[in-house]
Amino acid sequence: MRRVLRRPVGVLALAWLVLMTVATLAAPLITTHGPLDQDLGHVLAGPTSDHLLGTDNLGRDLLSRVLYGGRSTLLAVGEALLVFLLIGVTLGLASGFLGGWVDWLTVRTADLLFALPGIIIVLVVLSVFPGNLHAAMITFGVLGSPGLIRILRSQTLSIREELYVAAAKVAGLKHHQILRRHILPRMTSMVIVQAALFAAIVVTIQAGLGFLGLGAQPPHPSWGGLVADASQVLDRAPWMLIPSGVPLVLTVMALALLGDAVRDAAVEGWAVTKTAAVPTAAHAVAVDAPATTEEELPSEEAGLLSIRNLSVEIGGIPVVQDVSFQIAAGEALGVVGESGCGKSVTALGILGLVPGGGRITHGQVLFDGVDLVRSPTALAKVRGAGIAYVSQEPMVALDPTFMVGHQLAEAVRRHQRCDRRAARRHVTELLDLVNFPDSAAVVRRYPHQLSGGMAQRVAIALALAGRPKLLIADEPTTALDVTVQAEILTLLRTLQAETGMAVLIVTHDWGVVADLCHRAVVMYAGQVVEQADVEETFTRPLHPYTAGLLAANPHLAREGEPLPTIPGTVPTPRDWPIGCRFAARCALSDDACTTQPVPLAEPLRGRLTRCVHSQRLLVEGTPA
Repeated sequence: MRRVLRRPVGVLALAWLVLMTVATLAAPLITTHGPLDQDLGHVLAGPTSDHLLGTDNLGRDLLSRVLYGGRSTLLAVGEALLVFLLIGVTLGLASGFLGGWVDWLTVRTADLLFALPGIIIVLVVLSVFPGNLHAAMITFGVLGSPGLIRILRSQTLSIREELYVAAAKVAGLKHHQILRRHILPRMTSMVIVQAALFAAIVVTIQAGLGFLGLGAQPPHPSWGGLVADASQVLDRAPWMLIPSGVPLVLTVMALALLGDAVRDAAVEGWAVTKTAAVPTAAHAVAVDAPATTEEELPSEEAGLLSIRNLSVEIGGIPVVQDVSFQIAAGEALGVVGESGCGKSVTALGILGLVPGGGRITHGQVLFDGVDLVRSPTALAKVRGAGIAYVSQEPMVALDPTFMVGHQLAEAVRRHQRCDRRAARRHVTELLDLVNFPDSAAVVRRYPHQLSGGMAQRVAIALALAGRPKLLIADEPTTALDVTVQAEILTLLRTLQAETGMAVLIVTHDWGVVADLCHRAVVMYAGQVVEQADVEETFTRPLHPYTAGLLAANPHLAREGEPLPTIPGTVPTPRDWPIGCRFAARCALSDDACTTQPVPLAEPLRGRLTRCVHSQRLLVEGTPA
């Protein structure tokens, strides 16, 4: 509103619309004549002290008729806008956000309404209900809504892919809460612009119907009827067209100009946000999990989270295959692997948020014994309260339109069912828990006013709002300087000790695994290739890929010698070989590795490896 009011055009448009609204509602207080009162001694008279805008062909006061006629216009705009917004906003958001059959049915219905000639349908309605302007405006609102549906659907399809929407889902917010609090606010200016333009069209249509005698019936006033009366006496009293037509023209112009001003203000607002954004992106979380075939798990006892033979496809292409693992209550599990190995997709599959329109094709995700894959209701209850998720990039996982305190309070009220005062107190406690020295100042900041490390702490605080049993963290220290990395690791270690929650960390840093984790899982090309206790993984890796990752640690490089690397790259899902997927990059590869799929083996109790040479590695160790 401040940006709109800084624009002279916006101020003038708003001032005229407010003036006309107040004047029409206060018509009895402004004019001393009724709209039907006749002064036959002053017919078609010009402006006088008694009739400020003159009189019409029956001596009726034009000021009174303009103001009272504006009431019908105001009512018509209100009725049509209400229907337009109710249908357009509701179906546009639902279609874009929910997808599936809701989207299909909404789009097909909108296409059908688009094909109908709106003004013809309105005229048909008026022929069935003569003089019923309410029915005409409601019909026009219905016929105009497909345009808004299409616009909002398109924007919702884009916004729903934002990380802060995914974070809201994982925080446990219901669909209607996400739509109302996180998606619709991003489109408020767009809705206002469309509403203003549609209102201008409604004013024109209503006036046109009045001009044709299909609106308010004589002698009751309407703006269209006044223009029709003026046109009949144009040769004798041309002045009458001024008070009859100018309010109509100025109102239509004001609505159109208001839409332009709101649009420009919105563009300016988003541009400021983008340029003010802190360039240091922090991130924090998302998740993953390792795997092993179900029959080869070291224990059949159910953990806090048990993933069994999980397979995920994106665009019909498998990206994760038969992943199985368990996380016990209070345990920290580290998942390691190069980019493209399926770590984050596995994690997002756990939460029902597979990117790119992907889907889980097989397997189970058991949390406290309940299969989240088969029960969307249970998954909705678990998000935020049972499993917490911190996005890989909290700077974009936080909604840029709300202050930090508002976003945290929203999650607190969702999970703890408390009033606003208690929610504010809990927000302060959460920020204190993640070691903010000045919580009161942080709650009043927008995400773009935070540094990378601060945004990461806010994202962790948001994840803790539901007091989860499991925290999923994706690359919690990448892109942070060394000091902030140490602070985040200390924070995670402290939170786990104080709350007793389990932690699943996706990372490229073996130091993070060594510092925080009890067990390590190594993933490669959509599969788990090794799983063991952290100490055993470091001292005696039983898969050449694990050994290669450990050897590539830059801290182990010798001066004057090239940094050890693993030759080649991770194969894409389209190019996965039949046999061992690491064979093309492995020094131990032979025909036994490439002729058939390699299952997980358990050469030692609690050790899992996907290598046909596991027994050899036990005896000789992995090659340097």
